[in-house]
Amino acid sequence: MTDQPTPRRPGGRTARVRTDVHRAVEELARERPLSELTLAQVADRSGVHLGTLYRRWKTLDGLLLDVVDERLSAPMPDTGSLREDLERYARRAADDLAGPVGTMLVQTLVAIRREDDGGGLDKLPPALARRFDDLEAVLDRAAARGEDVPSVQEVFEVVLAPLYAAVLFGIGPSGPAAAGPLVERLTRLVGTA
Repeated sequence: MTDQPTPRRPGGRTARVRTDVHRAVEELARERPLSELTLAQVADRSGVHLGTLYRRWKTLDGLLLDVVDERLSAPMPDTGSLREDLERYARRAADDLAGPVGTMLVQTLVAIRREDDGGGLDKLPPALARRFDDLEAVLDRAAARGEDVPSVQEVFEVVLAPLYAAVLFGIGPSGPAAAGPLVERLTRLVGTA
C-alpha cells in the first residue's frame, strides 16, 4: 500500500492525464466510500486507460497518495507572527480535511500508517512529512524572532489532533473556523500568548 507514484513530467499530456485522474478520484470519493473505490472506476470516470493507471500509479493506494500529495503541496507563508502562522497552518489543515476529499485524505493516511511496522515522522507519507516540516519551520522562525514556541508535539495534540478526530469520529471542532479557538487554547496551555 505504500507504493510511491512514479516521477512525473510537468506539462503536456502527462499533466492533463494527472489532472483528469485526480478529478475523477475526488468526484468518486464524494459519491461512495473510499473502500469501494477501484482503479477501474477511476479509469472509466477519467477516460484514461486502465493500463495507464497501472503503469503510472501501480496501485489504487499509489494513486490515492498522489492525490493526497497534490492536495498538501502548497508552502506555508511567513507572516512574522507565531500566532498568525499557527492559525494559518491550522486553517489550511482544517480546509484540507473538509468534505469527502478530506475524509479520503485521512482514510488514506490511516491505512498507510496501519501497514507501517514502525513509527516516527520518517515513516510518514512524503506529503504529510512535508506538513510537519512546514510546522517545524513555523516554530523555528518564531524562536529565531525570540518568541516562546510550543513543541511540534504540543501543536499536534492541541490543534491538529482535534481536527483529525472531527473527521475520523465526528467529534470536536472542525473546519477552518475551528483554527482560531484551537490556537488560542494552545497559547493558553503552553504560555506562548
